[in-house]
Amino acid sequence: MVYILGGWQSDFSENWTRKGWQIADAFANTLANGLHAAQLDPEDIETRHVGNFAGELFNGQGQLGGFFALAEPKLDGVPTSRHEAACASGSIAILAAAAEIEAGRYDLACVLGIEQMRNVSGEQAAQHLGAAAWAGHEYLDTPFAWPKAFSDLNEEYDRRYGVDYAHLMRISEINFANAKRNPNAQTRKYTFTPETFTENDEANPVVVARTRKMDCGQITDGSAILFLASPKRAAEYAKERDIPLEAIPRIKGWGHRSAPISFDAKIRASGNSPYVFPQVRGAIEDARRRAGIRDIAQLDAAETHDCFAMTEYMAIDHLGLTAPGESWKAIEAGDIAFDGRLPINPSGGLIGAGHPVGATGVRMALDAAKQAAGKAGDYQVDDAKNVQTLNIGGSTTTTVSLIVGV
Repeated sequence: MVYILGGWQSDFSENWTRKGWQIADAFANTLANGLHAAQLDPEDIETRHVGNFAGELFNGQGQLGGFFALAEPKLDGVPTSRHEAACASGSIAILAAAAEIEAGRYDLACVLGIEQMRNVSGEQAAQHLGAAAWAGHEYLDTPFAWPKAFSDLNEEYDRRYGVDYAHLMRISEINFANAKRNPNAQTRKYTFTPETFTENDEANPVVVARTRKMDCGQITDGSAILFLASPKRAAEYAKERDIPLEAIPRIKGWGHRSAPISFDAKIRASGNSPYVFPQVRGAIEDARRRAGIRDIAQLDAAETHDCFAMTEYMAIDHLGLTAPGESWKAIEAGDIAFDGRLPINPSGGLIGAGHPVGATGVRMALDAAKQAAGKAGDYQVDDAKNVQTLNIGGSTTTTVSLIVGV
Protein backbone atom coordinates (compact mmCIF):
# COMPACT_ATOMS: atom_id res chain seq x y z
CA MET A 1 0.00 0.00 0.00
CA VAL A 2 1.27 3.46 -0.93
CA TYR A 3 0.19 6.69 0.75
CA ILE A 4 -0.04 10.18 -0.77
CA LEU A 5 1.36 12.63 1.78
CA GLY A 6 0.45 15.74 -0.19
CA GLY A 7 1.45 17.81 -3.17
CA TRP A 8 0.95 20.97 -5.16
CA GLN A 9 -0.25 22.13 -8.58
CA SER A 10 0.72 25.17 -10.59
CA ASP A 11 -1.82 27.62 -11.99
CA PHE A 12 -2.65 26.14 -15.39
CA SER A 13 -3.63 29.55 -16.77
CA GLU A 14 -0.03 30.78 -16.62
CA ASN A 15 2.14 31.30 -19.66
CA TRP A 16 5.68 30.60 -18.46
CA THR A 17 7.35 32.26 -21.44
CA ARG A 18 5.55 35.52 -20.68
CA LYS A 19 6.85 35.25 -17.12
CA GLY A 20 10.38 34.90 -18.47
CA TRP A 21 10.56 31.30 -17.28
CA GLN A 22 12.23 28.33 -18.88
CA ILE A 23 11.16 24.82 -17.90
CA ALA A 24 13.91 24.67 -15.28
CA ASP A 25 12.43 27.70 -13.50
CA ALA A 26 8.97 26.12 -13.40
CA PHE A 27 10.49 22.86 -12.18
CA ALA A 28 12.27 24.60 -9.28
CA ASN A 29 9.12 26.52 -8.36
CA THR A 30 7.08 23.31 -8.33
CA LEU A 31 9.56 21.46 -6.14
CA ALA A 32 9.76 24.30 -3.60
CA ASN A 33 6.01 24.76 -3.40
CA GLY A 34 5.42 21.03 -3.20
CA LEU A 35 7.80 20.53 -0.29
CA HIS A 36 6.21 23.44 1.53
CA ALA A 37 2.65 22.21 0.93
CA ALA A 38 3.47 18.68 2.11
CA GLN A 39 5.55 19.93 5.08
CA LEU A 40 8.58 17.96 3.99
CA ASP A 41 12.31 18.71 3.83
CA PRO A 42 14.51 17.91 0.82
CA GLU A 43 16.38 15.39 2.96
CA ASP A 44 13.16 13.36 3.32
CA ILE A 45 13.13 12.43 -0.37
CA GLU A 46 14.77 9.10 -1.19
CA THR A 47 13.87 8.74 -4.87
CA ARG A 48 12.55 11.07 -7.57
CA HIS A 49 10.49 10.59 -10.72
CA VAL A 50 9.54 12.96 -13.55
CA GLY A 51 6.57 12.61 -15.88
CA ASN A 52 7.16 14.48 -19.15
CA PHE A 53 6.13 13.78 -22.74
CA ALA A 54 7.94 16.13 -25.06
CA GLY A 55 10.65 18.18 -23.34
CA GLU A 56 13.00 17.55 -26.26
CA LEU A 57 10.46 18.89 -28.75
CA PHE A 58 9.01 21.88 -26.89
CA ASN A 59 12.14 22.86 -24.96
CA GLY A 60 15.05 21.13 -26.65
CA GLN A 61 15.64 19.57 -23.24
CA GLY A 62 15.97 15.99 -22.03
CA GLN A 63 17.42 14.69 -18.76
CA LEU A 64 14.76 16.51 -16.76
CA GLY A 65 15.61 14.54 -13.61
CA GLY A 66 18.74 16.66 -13.37
CA PHE A 67 16.64 19.68 -12.49
CA PHE A 68 15.92 18.27 -9.01
CA ALA A 69 19.45 18.77 -7.71
CA LEU A 70 19.88 21.96 -9.75
CA ALA A 71 16.90 23.43 -7.90
CA GLU A 72 17.79 21.95 -4.51
CA PRO A 73 21.48 21.03 -3.94
CA LYS A 74 20.50 18.84 -0.98
CA LEU A 75 19.03 16.40 -3.50
CA ASP A 76 22.36 15.84 -5.22
CA GLY A 77 22.95 12.09 -5.37
CA VAL A 78 19.30 11.04 -4.92
CA PRO A 79 18.26 8.73 -7.80
CA THR A 80 15.99 10.07 -10.54
CA SER A 81 14.03 8.63 -13.46
CA ARG A 82 12.03 10.21 -16.27
CA HIS A 83 8.94 8.55 -17.74
CA GLU A 84 7.20 9.06 -21.10
CA ALA A 85 3.87 7.64 -22.23
CA ALA A 86 2.34 10.64 -24.04
CA CYS A 87 -0.61 11.97 -22.00
CA ALA A 88 -0.18 9.15 -19.47
CA SER A 89 3.44 10.08 -18.66
CA GLY A 90 2.58 11.38 -15.18
CA SER A 91 0.67 8.25 -14.23
CA ILE A 92 3.52 6.03 -15.40
CA ALA A 93 5.86 8.05 -13.17
CA ILE A 94 3.50 7.43 -10.25
CA LEU A 95 3.41 3.68 -10.94
CA ALA A 96 7.21 3.51 -11.09
CA ALA A 97 7.62 5.38 -7.81
CA ALA A 98 4.93 3.28 -6.14
CA ALA A 99 6.62 0.07 -7.34
CA GLU A 100 9.91 1.15 -5.75
CA ILE A 101 8.13 1.75 -2.46
CA GLU A 102 6.25 -1.55 -2.61
CA ALA A 103 9.53 -3.35 -3.39
CA GLY A 104 11.00 -1.93 -0.20
CA ARG A 105 13.75 0.04 -1.92
CA TYR A 106 12.61 3.41 -0.58
CA ASP A 107 10.07 4.81 1.86
CA LEU A 108 9.42 8.27 0.40
CA ALA A 109 9.28 9.24 -3.27
CA CYS A 110 8.71 12.50 -5.10
CA VAL A 111 6.79 12.46 -8.40
CA LEU A 112 6.78 15.64 -10.50
CA GLY A 113 4.87 16.01 -13.77
CA ILE A 114 5.65 18.96 -16.01
CA GLU A 115 5.13 20.27 -19.54
CA GLN A 116 5.75 23.65 -21.17
CA MET A 117 3.61 23.92 -24.31
CA ARG A 118 2.69 27.59 -24.83
CA ASN A 119 6.15 28.61 -26.02
CA VAL A 120 5.48 27.59 -29.65
CA SER A 121 2.74 28.27 -32.20
CA GLY A 122 -0.45 26.22 -32.16
CA GLU A 123 0.48 24.52 -35.41
CA GLN A 124 3.93 23.58 -34.11
CA ALA A 125 2.43 22.32 -30.86
CA ALA A 126 0.04 20.11 -32.84
CA GLN A 127 2.99 18.74 -34.81
CA HIS A 128 4.90 17.95 -31.61
CA LEU A 129 1.86 16.25 -30.07
CA GLY A 130 1.54 14.09 -33.16
CA ALA A 131 4.66 12.22 -32.05
CA ALA A 132 2.38 10.11 -29.83
CA ALA A 133 0.60 8.76 -32.92
CA TRP A 134 2.20 6.26 -35.32
CA ALA A 135 4.52 8.74 -36.99
CA GLY A 136 4.60 8.55 -40.75
CA HIS A 137 1.73 6.04 -40.90
CA GLU A 138 -1.47 7.66 -39.62
CA TYR A 139 -3.13 11.09 -39.81
CA LEU A 140 -0.89 12.17 -42.67
CA ASP A 141 -3.73 14.14 -44.27
CA THR A 142 -4.09 16.68 -41.44
CA PRO A 143 -1.81 18.84 -39.26
CA PHE A 144 -4.12 18.08 -36.31
CA ALA A 145 -3.53 14.41 -35.51
CA TRP A 146 -5.42 14.21 -32.23
CA PRO A 147 -8.57 16.14 -33.18
CA LYS A 148 -8.73 13.77 -36.17
CA ALA A 149 -8.09 10.66 -34.05
CA PHE A 150 -10.95 11.43 -31.70
CA SER A 151 -13.14 12.45 -34.61
CA ASP A 152 -12.48 8.92 -35.85
CA LEU A 153 -13.52 7.61 -32.42
CA ASN A 154 -16.73 9.63 -32.78
CA GLU A 155 -17.24 7.99 -36.18
CA GLU A 156 -16.73 4.52 -34.70
CA TYR A 157 -19.18 5.13 -31.86
CA ASP A 158 -21.68 6.54 -34.34
CA ARG A 159 -21.29 3.47 -36.54
CA ARG A 160 -21.77 1.06 -33.65
CA TYR A 161 -24.26 2.88 -31.45
CA GLY A 162 -25.13 6.35 -32.76
CA VAL A 163 -23.88 9.68 -31.31
CA ASP A 164 -25.78 12.91 -30.67
CA TYR A 165 -23.43 15.92 -30.69
CA ALA A 166 -25.57 17.62 -28.01
CA HIS A 167 -24.38 14.98 -25.54
CA LEU A 168 -20.73 15.77 -26.29
CA MET A 169 -21.38 19.45 -25.74
CA ARG A 170 -23.05 18.73 -22.42
CA ILE A 171 -19.80 17.04 -21.33
CA SER A 172 -17.81 20.15 -22.29
CA GLU A 173 -20.33 22.46 -20.65
CA ILE A 174 -20.12 20.54 -17.34
CA ASN A 175 -16.32 20.53 -17.36
CA PHE A 176 -16.06 24.25 -18.08
CA ALA A 177 -18.58 24.92 -15.30
CA ASN A 178 -16.63 22.74 -12.86
CA ALA A 179 -13.44 24.60 -13.75
CA LYS A 180 -14.91 27.86 -12.48
CA ARG A 181 -14.70 26.38 -8.96
CA ASN A 182 -11.03 25.48 -9.37
CA PRO A 183 -8.54 28.27 -8.56
CA ASN A 184 -5.85 26.57 -10.69
CA ALA A 185 -7.99 25.91 -13.78
CA GLN A 186 -6.87 27.38 -17.07
CA THR A 187 -10.41 28.34 -18.14
CA ARG A 188 -11.85 29.53 -14.83
CA LYS A 189 -12.42 33.04 -16.23
CA TYR A 190 -13.69 32.03 -19.65
CA THR A 191 -17.12 33.26 -20.71
CA PHE A 192 -19.50 31.68 -23.17
CA THR A 193 -22.58 32.52 -25.22
CA PRO A 194 -25.73 30.40 -25.68
CA GLU A 195 -24.37 29.33 -29.08
CA THR A 196 -20.99 28.18 -27.74
CA PHE A 197 -22.04 24.60 -27.05
CA THR A 198 -23.84 24.01 -30.33
CA GLU A 199 -22.94 23.19 -33.93
CA ASN A 200 -22.80 26.91 -34.73
CA ASP A 201 -19.83 27.31 -37.08
CA GLU A 202 -19.00 30.80 -35.80
CA ALA A 203 -19.28 30.17 -32.05
CA ASN A 204 -17.94 26.63 -32.25
CA PRO A 205 -15.92 26.24 -35.47
CA VAL A 206 -14.84 22.92 -36.91
CA VAL A 207 -11.20 22.01 -36.22
CA VAL A 208 -11.15 18.87 -38.34
CA ALA A 209 -13.88 16.44 -39.43
CA ARG A 210 -16.26 15.90 -36.45
CA THR A 211 -14.14 17.72 -33.90
CA ARG A 212 -15.03 21.32 -33.09
CA LYS A 213 -13.34 23.92 -30.92
CA MET A 214 -15.43 23.22 -27.80
CA ASP A 215 -14.68 19.51 -28.02
CA CYS A 216 -11.02 20.14 -27.28
CA GLY A 217 -9.00 19.94 -24.09
CA GLN A 218 -6.80 22.94 -23.41
CA ILE A 219 -3.06 22.33 -23.75
CA THR A 220 -1.07 24.65 -21.51
CA ASP A 221 2.01 25.14 -19.35
CA GLY A 222 1.68 23.35 -16.06
CA SER A 223 3.11 21.14 -13.36
CA ALA A 224 1.99 19.03 -10.45
CA ILE A 225 3.90 17.25 -7.72
CA LEU A 226 3.06 14.68 -5.08
CA PHE A 227 4.87 12.65 -2.45
CA LEU A 228 4.36 8.92 -2.01
CA ALA A 229 5.21 7.01 1.14
CA SER A 230 5.33 3.49 2.50
CA PRO A 231 2.96 2.57 5.36
CA LYS A 232 5.88 2.85 7.81
CA ARG A 233 6.91 6.31 6.60
CA ALA A 234 3.29 7.49 6.39
CA ALA A 235 2.74 6.40 10.01
CA GLU A 236 5.78 8.43 11.07
CA TYR A 237 4.54 11.42 9.09
CA ALA A 238 1.10 11.17 10.72
CA LYS A 239 2.54 10.84 14.22
CA GLU A 240 4.86 13.83 13.78
CA ARG A 241 1.90 15.99 12.72
CA ASP A 242 -0.62 14.51 15.18
CA ILE A 243 -3.03 13.38 12.48
CA PRO A 244 -4.62 9.92 12.13
CA LEU A 245 -2.98 7.66 9.59
CA GLU A 246 -6.44 6.78 8.26
CA ALA A 247 -6.91 10.41 7.18
CA ILE A 248 -4.01 10.21 4.71
CA PRO A 249 -5.14 9.19 1.21
CA ARG A 250 -3.58 6.13 -0.33
CA ILE A 251 -3.43 4.38 -3.68
CA LYS A 252 -5.76 1.46 -3.07
CA GLY A 253 -5.56 -0.07 -6.51
CA TRP A 254 -4.05 0.43 -9.95
CA GLY A 255 -4.52 -0.76 -13.50
CA HIS A 256 -2.06 -0.41 -16.37
CA ARG A 257 -2.72 -1.72 -19.88
CA SER A 258 -1.19 -1.07 -23.30
CA ALA A 259 -2.42 -1.50 -26.87
CA PRO A 260 -0.94 -1.16 -30.39
CA ILE A 261 0.05 2.39 -31.28
CA SER A 262 -2.15 2.31 -34.40
CA PHE A 263 -5.71 3.57 -33.90
CA ASP A 264 -6.98 1.32 -36.67
CA ALA A 265 -5.32 -1.72 -35.08
CA LYS A 266 -7.13 -0.99 -31.82
CA ILE A 267 -10.49 -0.71 -33.57
CA ARG A 268 -9.93 -3.96 -35.48
CA ALA A 269 -8.96 -5.73 -32.25
CA SER A 270 -12.16 -4.61 -30.53
CA GLY A 271 -14.48 -5.83 -33.26
CA ASN A 272 -15.89 -8.65 -31.13
CA SER A 273 -15.89 -6.70 -27.85
CA PRO A 274 -18.81 -4.67 -26.50
CA TYR A 275 -16.22 -2.02 -25.58
CA VAL A 276 -14.55 0.10 -28.25
CA PHE A 277 -11.32 0.02 -26.20
CA PRO A 278 -11.18 -3.28 -24.24
CA GLN A 279 -7.79 -2.42 -22.71
CA VAL A 280 -9.24 0.76 -21.20
CA ARG A 281 -12.01 -1.28 -19.64
CA GLY A 282 -9.41 -3.80 -18.45
CA ALA A 283 -7.29 -1.15 -16.72
CA ILE A 284 -10.39 0.22 -14.95
CA GLU A 285 -11.40 -3.24 -13.77
CA ASP A 286 -7.84 -4.11 -12.69
CA ALA A 287 -7.69 -1.01 -10.48
CA ARG A 288 -11.02 -1.83 -8.86
CA ARG A 289 -10.13 -5.47 -8.30
CA ARG A 290 -6.88 -4.55 -6.57
CA ALA A 291 -8.72 -1.97 -4.45
CA GLY A 292 -11.50 -4.36 -3.49
CA ILE A 293 -14.08 -2.17 -5.24
CA ARG A 294 -16.87 -4.52 -6.32
CA ASP A 295 -19.42 -1.98 -7.54
CA ILE A 296 -19.26 1.46 -9.12
CA ALA A 297 -21.55 2.65 -6.32
CA GLN A 298 -18.51 2.41 -4.00
CA LEU A 299 -16.90 5.27 -5.94
CA ASP A 300 -17.66 8.89 -5.13
CA ALA A 301 -16.05 10.72 -8.08
CA ALA A 302 -13.80 10.21 -11.08
CA GLU A 303 -11.02 12.25 -12.65
CA THR A 304 -10.98 11.03 -16.20
CA HIS A 305 -9.23 11.79 -19.45
CA ASP A 306 -11.14 14.27 -21.61
CA CYS A 307 -8.57 15.45 -24.12
CA PHE A 308 -11.73 15.72 -26.23
CA ALA A 309 -15.38 15.50 -25.25
CA MET A 310 -15.50 12.22 -27.18
CA THR A 311 -12.79 10.79 -24.93
CA GLU A 312 -14.96 11.34 -21.86
CA TYR A 313 -18.00 9.99 -23.73
CA MET A 314 -15.98 6.79 -24.19
CA ALA A 315 -14.85 6.84 -20.56
CA ILE A 316 -18.41 7.01 -19.23
CA ASP A 317 -19.43 3.60 -20.55
CA HIS A 318 -15.97 2.08 -20.00
CA LEU A 319 -16.19 3.16 -16.33
CA GLY A 320 -19.46 1.23 -16.18
CA LEU A 321 -21.84 4.09 -15.56
CA THR A 322 -23.84 2.70 -18.47
CA ALA A 323 -23.81 -0.28 -20.78
CA PRO A 324 -21.45 0.04 -23.77
CA GLY A 325 -22.69 2.63 -26.25
CA GLU A 326 -25.17 4.15 -23.80
CA SER A 327 -23.07 6.95 -22.30
CA TRP A 328 -25.79 9.39 -23.36
CA LYS A 329 -28.09 7.96 -20.69
CA ALA A 330 -25.72 9.03 -17.87
CA ILE A 331 -25.36 12.47 -19.45
CA GLU A 332 -29.11 13.01 -19.78
CA ALA A 333 -29.72 11.70 -16.23
CA GLY A 334 -27.21 14.16 -14.77
CA ASP A 335 -25.10 11.32 -13.37
CA ILE A 336 -21.79 12.95 -14.35
CA ALA A 337 -22.64 16.44 -13.07
CA PHE A 338 -20.99 17.92 -9.99
CA ASP A 339 -23.89 16.76 -7.82
CA GLY A 340 -24.59 13.61 -9.83
CA ARG A 341 -24.36 9.89 -9.08
CA LEU A 342 -20.66 9.84 -10.06
CA PRO A 343 -19.30 13.36 -10.56
CA ILE A 344 -16.77 13.26 -13.37
CA ASN A 345 -13.94 15.79 -13.40
CA PRO A 346 -15.00 18.02 -10.51
CA SER A 347 -11.66 19.77 -11.16
CA GLY A 348 -12.77 20.68 -14.68
CA GLY A 349 -10.70 17.94 -16.29
CA LEU A 350 -8.50 18.51 -19.31
CA ILE A 351 -11.20 20.55 -21.05
CA GLY A 352 -11.76 22.92 -18.14
CA ALA A 353 -8.69 22.73 -15.91
CA GLY A 354 -6.13 22.36 -18.70
CA HIS A 355 -3.81 19.72 -20.13
CA PRO A 356 -0.06 20.15 -19.69
CA VAL A 357 0.54 16.66 -21.02
CA GLY A 358 3.27 15.30 -18.74
CA ALA A 359 1.63 16.78 -15.64
CA THR A 360 -1.92 15.53 -16.24
CA GLY A 361 -1.63 12.10 -14.60
CA VAL A 362 0.02 13.60 -11.52
CA ARG A 363 -2.62 16.34 -11.36
CA MET A 364 -5.39 13.74 -11.56
CA ALA A 365 -3.93 11.73 -8.68
CA LEU A 366 -3.40 14.88 -6.62
CA ASP A 367 -6.99 15.98 -7.20
CA ALA A 368 -8.22 12.50 -6.29
CA ALA A 369 -6.21 12.67 -3.05
CA LYS A 370 -7.61 16.13 -2.29
CA GLN A 371 -11.15 14.84 -2.74
CA ALA A 372 -10.56 11.81 -0.51
CA ALA A 373 -8.99 14.01 2.19
CA GLY A 374 -11.78 16.59 1.98
CA LYS A 375 -9.32 19.28 0.87
CA ALA A 376 -10.56 20.16 -2.62
CA GLY A 377 -12.03 23.50 -1.56
CA ASP A 378 -14.80 24.89 -3.74
CA TYR A 379 -14.77 21.83 -5.98
CA GLN A 380 -15.02 19.32 -3.11
CA VAL A 381 -17.52 16.52 -3.72
CA ASP A 382 -19.57 15.88 -0.58
CA ASP A 383 -18.34 12.91 1.48
CA ALA A 384 -15.91 11.72 -1.18
CA LYS A 385 -13.87 8.75 0.05
CA ASN A 386 -12.91 6.82 -3.10
CA VAL A 387 -12.00 8.41 -6.42
CA GLN A 388 -10.99 6.65 -9.64
CA THR A 389 -8.62 8.21 -12.15
CA LEU A 390 -8.43 7.29 -15.83
CA ASN A 391 -5.43 8.62 -17.74
CA ILE A 392 -4.70 7.61 -21.34
CA GLY A 393 -1.76 8.21 -23.65
CA GLY A 394 -2.20 8.44 -27.40
CA SER A 395 -5.32 6.78 -28.80
CA THR A 396 -5.39 4.63 -25.62
CA THR A 397 -1.98 3.16 -26.45
CA THR A 398 -1.23 3.48 -22.72
CA THR A 399 -3.97 3.44 -20.09
CA VAL A 400 -3.51 3.89 -16.35
CA SER A 401 -6.25 3.93 -13.74
CA LEU A 402 -5.87 4.48 -10.01
CA ILE A 403 -8.23 4.15 -7.07
CA VAL A 404 -7.30 6.79 -4.49
CA GLY A 405 -9.09 6.92 -1.17
CA VAL A 406 -9.05 6.87 2.62
